[in-house]
Amino acid sequence: MAGKSSVGAKIAQIRESRNLNVEQLAERSQLAPELLEQIEGGELIPSLTPLMKIARVLGVRLGTFMDDVEQIGPVINRKDQLKQTVRFAGGFQPSRGELDLHALALDKAGRHMDPFIVEVLPATDKDYQLSSHEGEEFLYVLCGRIEISYGKESYTLEEGDSLYYDSIVAHHIHALGDVPAKILAVVYAPF
Repeated sequence: MAGKSSVGAKIAQIRESRNLNVEQLAERSQLAPELLEQIEGGELIPSLTPLMKIARVLGVRLGTFMDDVEQIGPVINRKDQLKQTVRFAGGFQPSRGELDLHALALDKAGRHMDPFIVEVLPATDKDYQLSSHEGEEFLYVLCGRIEISYGKESYTLEEGDSLYYDSIVAHHIHALGDVPAKILAVVYAPF
């Protein structure tokens, strides 16, 4: 699995290029400095919420943390050649369900949304933590069953079902039962 150390290294590189130290980034993103140090050190890849807060402060798209070389033209992904996998914790604690993201628009210059194929693992704990961030998300279930906790509501989606929602509302996604699910997720976050 690629990405654990590269995401943190990319964040550190961008932070340093903006002449920010860890404490300044922590204050502006409202995250603990220790969490940022763990992320930059490759010890932890948290949920999307802290990464989106970091991206917003640094003035970049979420996908920038996974990009390598930007392309002007279209980006093509072949079904048997997904380029990169990054595992994100389903919440602030990595033991509470995880998401394996396969970015579909890596390196696309000037994009405004980030599409992913996501392998959604079952929650390991029923006491998962909801998170929120600016923007919108679209989910389409390719296989399996997922549950989305969204505010005070809960939605079960099966193969072929979709959900489009404002991600500022606290939410959590996990597979139902003991079998992982696979979804297409398109994330838009203003920066």
